[in-house]
Amino acid sequence: MSSTHRLTIEPEGFRLDGAPFRFIAGAVHYFRVPRPYWRDRLEKLRACGFNAVETYVAWNAHQPTEDEFLLDGMLDLPAFLRLAQELGLYAILRPGPYICSEWEFGGLPWWLLKKEGIGLRCMNGPYLQAVDGFFDRLIPAILPLLSTNGGPVLMMQVENEYGSYGDDTEYLEHIREGLIRRGVDVPLFTSDGPTDFMLTGGTLEGCHMTGNFGDRTAGQFAKLRERQKDGPLMCTEFWNGWFDHWTEAHHSRAPEEAARVLDEILACGASVSAYMFHGGTNFGFMNGANCPDVKFRTPEYQPTVNSYDDDAPVNEYGGLTPKYRLFREVIAKYAPVPELPVSEPKLRRYGEVAFTACADLLDAADALSRPVKLTQPLPMEQLGQGYGFILYRTHVRGPREEMPLILSGLHDRAHIFVNGKLAGIQYRNDDAPAVKLAVPAEGLDLAVLVENMGRVNYGQNLLDRKGIDGAIRLGQTFLYHWEALPLPLDDLSAVSFGEMKPFDGRPQLLRGAFTVDGEPEDTFVRMDGFRKGVIFVNGHPLSRYWEVGPQRTAYLPAPFLRSGENELIALELDGRDRCAALLTNEPDLG
Repeated sequence: MSSTHRLTIEPEGFRLDGAPFRFIAGAVHYFRVPRPYWRDRLEKLRACGFNAVETYVAWNAHQPTEDEFLLDGMLDLPAFLRLAQELGLYAILRPGPYICSEWEFGGLPWWLLKKEGIGLRCMNGPYLQAVDGFFDRLIPAILPLLSTNGGPVLMMQVENEYGSYGDDTEYLEHIREGLIRRGVDVPLFTSDGPTDFMLTGGTLEGCHMTGNFGDRTAGQFAKLRERQKDGPLMCTEFWNGWFDHWTEAHHSRAPEEAARVLDEILACGASVSAYMFHGGTNFGFMNGANCPDVKFRTPEYQPTVNSYDDDAPVNEYGGLTPKYRLFREVIAKYAPVPELPVSEPKLRRYGEVAFTACADLLDAADALSRPVKLTQPLPMEQLGQGYGFILYRTHVRGPREEMPLILSGLHDRAHIFVNGKLAGIQYRNDDAPAVKLAVPAEGLDLAVLVENMGRVNYGQNLLDRKGIDGAIRLGQTFLYHWEALPLPLDDLSAVSFGEMKPFDGRPQLLRGAFTVDGEPEDTFVRMDGFRKGVIFVNGHPLSRYWEVGPQRTAYLPAPFLRSGENELIALELDGRDRCAALLTNEPDLG
């Protein structure tokens, strides 16, 4: 595959260098998989009979601030594509700028939300300027990987499922022309759900149309054919599994049912990409959320868990599932399947990790952040913060009668403290204020700690600033003059830990250590007896946890560990019954 290749789209189907071709692809997202495991996941893709890997490009991961652009480590997309080519795989690239994917903000960078007058996914000046800056950096790195230049990338997508969001055809044209102008000369395509409104809003004249679906194959392709009379049929996202939100039951799909639909797609001669073949993990704070409008009621915020196992043929930690075997059997009916060795991952139980030191987060806030004086609360983006928590504090003058404390524009979950003590917890989905306050003559100190639980990644509520994106009132009265302390928690080295103390309603940072003898192996962090919080390993955020489930364990890959001593920190927000975590070899997604 090192020589140049050209994919063309003909009335009768795809042709590669003039010969009939079809994609049997699987989705593997490089930014969700530790780099040392890329080879293993791609080898399993090839051994299952797939001929191509499909991946999104996560803009927000590559450009965490406006002045940065990262193409190293887990973000070395050129290296990922070269590895795929080395293993005999072609590639389908979906560079966005929006990707959805249950990923934080649908792949859009948080710093867009600090721009005045920003409008998303449309012909909005500040947004287009940022998109063009992203493409100016990304596309030159990708051009050598196009098949026309000797690389594996046969085809690229224009935007992503745009018809479910808007109908700005001029914007889609801007994205398409931007790719072409920067040198992309492989076929371009769109992908949308096969419904009239999605295909009307999301497709472009002269750009190949594909569909995303999980069943009812004949009807879905018939709808595509209404719009596109010839050319190859393709399901760009065959949803063979599904993702999980916190508070829901774990989603799974019978392997036999998923294999049946894959067989239907291939039997009619169509191309396909299995979404996901291997899902991976939304490490740290990178999970997304949904927030659908339901019959004009207040939208319900639905944050996604950190695991992106997605009930895929290769599970979150690289294990083969029954779906893998059945998919391989189906593919073998339509294409050669190589006999290649694959291995199961090694999992290790390290046992309990006792937390032996403790720090009060509110007490540590001034060491972790520098207070910003505000007349009224501002969302974290306006203060240059992307992820984590933000603390607002003020003194409220009295006397005042008892009135509800109203957090207007709360995104997403707030702990409210009065004179240093927990008064209540407010969630953005709650129907009523959680706290009522009567203010004595001497006044009181009020602090509001807000957790960013993941930006919305899909739908009409995509513009999702975090913290307080509105105002704080006591009854009808606005409360003014605040200090805000951004707490991204990306560096905990300034925290002074002391002896363990009982939980008293104030969030605690708990520190423990464990030893890895020999080479590290994959494990899972289990936080039974803890309520809600964040896990940090060796200074980096690993995963959220929440007793509501469904996810009960957080995947901790061996590359995140080191031989010898390792540090485990948990930020516990709501209370705990224990002082130890468990590192287990038994994953539990609910």
